[in-house]
Formats: sequence, structure tokens, C-alpha cells
Amino acid sequence: MKKTHLTKMLSFILCLVLVAAIALISIGCNGKNEDTSSLTSLTSSVSEPTKVGQGATKFTFTVVDASGKETIFEVSTDKTLVSDALLEEGLIAGEDSQYGLYVKTVNGTTLDFDKDGKYWAFYVNGAYGQKGVSET
Repeated sequence: MKKTHLTKMLSFILCLVLVAAIALISIGCNGKNEDTSSLTSLTSSVSEPTKVGQGATKFTFTVVDASGKETIFEVSTDKTLVSDALLEEGLIAGEDSQYGLYVKTVNGTTLDFDKDGKYWAFYVNGAYGQKGVSET
């Protein structure tokens, strides 16, 4: 009876040791040979926000272009609408429509749905904007 209990205990300990060894191997405890070139390129593409404007209200304006490159602006303003603050800083341009400002140019890049089927999307806190840029 004691032999069976001892055998089960040793089997259990052996399993724990194997699980720990597999976990260490999968984590990659040999970091000296790790290729960090992709990590370096990711971190080097992240830059500090460009600070623009003056005022008591601050918000972050992130532009993601067609290639996925992000350009981040920290906007300071006393304007009450996002559109007014971004227009004042020259970060957006567009034309008035029945729905408010139709933004066609962002950070120097123009997209026109009528011409190329592409448009600038407006996200607020990671969610598609429920209101336009001239109502936010």
C-alpha cells in the first residue's frame, strides 16, 4: 500500500517537473539567441506625440494612414469642437455638408469617396464615432 502511494507521489512530482521544464522552454529562457530585429522595428516606429496648439483642453489625435503608419498629435485648445481645434492647427480640411464637416484631408493626405471610394473614419476612444467631427 505504501509503495503505491509513493509511486503516485513520484509520478506527480515528475509531471510537475516536466510541466515546469516545458513552460521554461516555451517562454524562451535562452534570450541571448533571440532575434529582436522585429521588436526593434516596432519600438522605433512608435514616437512621441507632436504637441500642437495652446489651450486648457488637451486630447490625442492619432492619424493612421493607408500603410498603417501612425502619427500622434497631442492637441491643446480652447475650442469646444474637435473639428475647430483640428482645422485651426491645419491637421484636417474638408467641406461643409448637410451632416457637418466632410473631412477629406487629414495630416496632408486627401481621400475623396466620390473619386477613389476611400474616406477618413473618425474614432472616439477606439470606437467608431457616433457623431461627426464637427459635433464632437
